[in-house]
Amino acid sequence: MATVQSQPEMTEGGPPPLAQGTPERRILRSLAADRGAALGASYILLIVLMAALAPLLVKVSGWGPYEFDQSAVDPDMAGAPLGAWGGAGLDHWFGVEPGSGRDIFARIVYGARVSMLIAISATALTTLLGVVFGLLAGFHGGKVDWAISRVMDLLMGFPALIFMIAILSAIPAGNRAVMLVVVISLFGWPYLARVVRGQTISLAQREFVEAARASGAGGAAIVFKEILPNLRSTIIVLATLAIPGYIGTEAGLSFLGVGVNPPTPSWGQMIASSVSWYSVVPTYFAIPGAFLFLLVLSFTVLGDRLRAVLEPGGAP
Repeated sequence: MATVQSQPEMTEGGPPPLAQGTPERRILRSLAADRGAALGASYILLIVLMAALAPLLVKVSGWGPYEFDQSAVDPDMAGAPLGAWGGAGLDHWFGVEPGSGRDIFARIVYGARVSMLIAISATALTTLLGVVFGLLAGFHGGKVDWAISRVMDLLMGFPALIFMIAILSAIPAGNRAVMLVVVISLFGWPYLARVVRGQTISLAQREFVEAARASGAGGAAIVFKEILPNLRSTIIVLATLAIPGYIGTEAGLSFLGVGVNPPTPSWGQMIASSVSWYSVVPTYFAIPGAFLFLLVLSFTVLGDRLRAVLEPGGAP
């Protein structure tokens, strides 16, 4: 068998509570007891809700992400926002963009949609490719392993950011969000695949796999019933740690002008357009920068704590 679970201790009056014998609940309890993990998960949940409820939130705030409010900027000051803190107030909760007068709060919540959608989609595609090719290389070995390993070495040898910029600059401006997911995944899957390959090679030599082979189980049954379940913890941790990297990659590419096309809101795009306004309207840079920094930090902390819990020597 792939895993051996000890029998739960019986308590007087009946079986033990479900939480005592469920690994998932023990993991959740461990994460909830960790202040860093709890804060990170809470902030991630806040951003997810903010992105999901973006249309409702902008209705409450009164301004959409594409609406211009020229009355909120001073034309005699090159379009600088009127009032302190970048024009923040009851009409514009986070202030307005210099020049255009677009509402920053509306663009933040819709920018969260873009960042989360691209990062999660890229993580899902990267994980799928990494697991599939890692399992194929590790389990079959030989020529299959050699071919997949050489492709991984080739992609990992490229300076990924430079090639992403080159590819995105060369292709027509269509559905740029889809292209971002494809390009990020193209250069991202070998890192997960290499880890999966190494662990698959190790697991393939274990006694429970040999027992499955001796019992007549086919290759697919061994992979999906014996090896893959034992890779679950590794895959979850790597996927969680990949998300902040992809959020930062999307923001960086949008900052450089090859990411999401204007006027689609993007945190990286907002940071890029705030460069010439640092000294005049510092909040225009600080607000999207803070949201981006805290989201990346939250996923990183949560992934690190999750790895500590799921590792053999981690928390119970």
